[in-house]
Amino acid sequence: MPSPNFPEPPPSMPATALDECNAVVDRLYQARGRWAALSTGQRCQLLRKCIEGMLSVSDGWVAAACKAKGLERGGGGEGEEWLGGVMPVVRNLRLLIHALEHQGQPKPPKVWRRSNDQHVARIFPTSVMDKALFTGFDGEIWIEPGKAPTQGAIYRNKATNGPGDGCVSLVLGAGNQASIGPMDALYKLFVEDEVVVLKMNPVNEYLGPYIARAFKVLVDQDFLAVVYGGAEVGAHLCQHEQVGSIHITGSARTHDAIVWGAVDEATQAKRKASGQKVLDKPITSELGCVTPIMLVPGAWSESEMDYQARQVVSMVSQNGSFNCNAGKVLVLASGWDRREAFLGKLRQAFRRSPPRKAYYPGAQDRYQRFLDHYPKAEVLGERSDEVVPWTILPDVPAEADQYALTHEAFCGVLAIVTIEAKDAGQYLEVAPRFCNDQIWGTLSCNLIIDPATQKAHKEAYDAAIADLRYGAIGVNAWSGVVYGLVSPTWGAFPGHPLEDIRSGRGVVHNTFLFDHPQKSVVKTPFIVKPTPAWFVDHKNLAQLGARLSRFEASPSWGQLPAVAMAALKG
Repeated sequence: MPSPNFPEPPPSMPATALDECNAVVDRLYQARGRWAALSTGQRCQLLRKCIEGMLSVSDGWVAAACKAKGLERGGGGEGEEWLGGVMPVVRNLRLLIHALEHQGQPKPPKVWRRSNDQHVARIFPTSVMDKALFTGFDGEIWIEPGKAPTQGAIYRNKATNGPGDGCVSLVLGAGNQASIGPMDALYKLFVEDEVVVLKMNPVNEYLGPYIARAFKVLVDQDFLAVVYGGAEVGAHLCQHEQVGSIHITGSARTHDAIVWGAVDEATQAKRKASGQKVLDKPITSELGCVTPIMLVPGAWSESEMDYQARQVVSMVSQNGSFNCNAGKVLVLASGWDRREAFLGKLRQAFRRSPPRKAYYPGAQDRYQRFLDHYPKAEVLGERSDEVVPWTILPDVPAEADQYALTHEAFCGVLAIVTIEAKDAGQYLEVAPRFCNDQIWGTLSCNLIIDPATQKAHKEAYDAAIADLRYGAIGVNAWSGVVYGLVSPTWGAFPGHPLEDIRSGRGVVHNTFLFDHPQKSVVKTPFIVKPTPAWFVDHKNLAQLGARLSRFEASPSWGQLPAVAMAALKG
């Protein structure tokens, strides 16, 4: 199976006893109707309390994550924990307040129809302050073809029919990024109207007490509970009769064990063929991807080559490459006369990038399997028990069933693939088809294109964006920006059945509460100045992350200079 198999680490928190899990679920079940009956005003009050809670625990939260991941305080790794952990949660809370103040239907800056009648909504920037901080950025949500751009179904239904009975949702948290579990819970609570038991992933369960304290106002009223444990606790909660829905961020293997049973793949295949599920509850999921980076050939200057090499390395190495949207396949054009020069720049940038602790379980085994499949791998650093070095797999054939194209590494490996394309126009036609059809997963992709090339091939560029079957598309930016902005949707491209789940189904984030999203696209300038916050060589990321996290709690012009100064020092 292409999705990784993650062994459980030793526990850092005592597992919640199964009897206590039952009591927790029962309390939530009794509170579900009370939650459903809360007004939007009451919910906004709770969200404001949660923002205060997040700010109160943020320093300890970041310190705990740095300790677990072997990151130096004050360095770029700490900055990543602010920007990948605290900041998105605070932003999510604030944007949900805005959405609920508009009864679940906040007006996007612009909505239009494409030539095929598909609706597209611009959802970023939404203010002058956004434009000042993120000059040239543009975020869109594309609506499923044939569907209207309606918003806030839960709140529309309540206005007509009154509150429903409510539901208990189980959120199985992810172990890599600190913000995933709490934001998945927020989506279930405030967009899908379900109370939540959040089971922490054993990899980062040390964050559970911080989440519980930050969201104390929800925990105290039995709208949210945080529990701990491994597969036994997760399986028990999945099967609990009072749990009505499940959301998982993690591995397709775990998803299939939940839905089809924790048995061998042959038995699972038989059950899939006959539709014999062991669990028949609504389940949504985000299950990773072999994320491609498409470089559209262009006449790049030396400084542009340097910048984009740094960007590609950042897409791979952020969070030690333990991201479901980490760059994993670099797709180049055979006709690009700067291809070898760019690869030279890329190797230099990797060698400059400090090694990271391989904190995620199974990293060494996964890495070794890639080395076994590709003996000509270029190892750009020293391997140790704690370090998986940055590694390039050169000249991976652009063929179906290549291991590097069909298996998610979840460690610091980047495959280099060259496809037949004589120029940018042909590349824009061929590359989306290659990524859609030959590379596993539909969660995220990245496309890098210079403005002159984009202008010269406007129709081909527009068609390429339309043709890409990915839930998150970053243009001249890492798809992690789609995640971090929070107002775009986050999830696989729609259409995966439970029998072939791939990158999952359903979305989270989506603070404009669109009912029928297809994908999100975030576009940035070809060169962003000052150094973007997702670049791992940003020189002031810890300070920027801390200031931006506090800014997001209540943006004001008075705070903007401090954020800007931190950014300029990058």
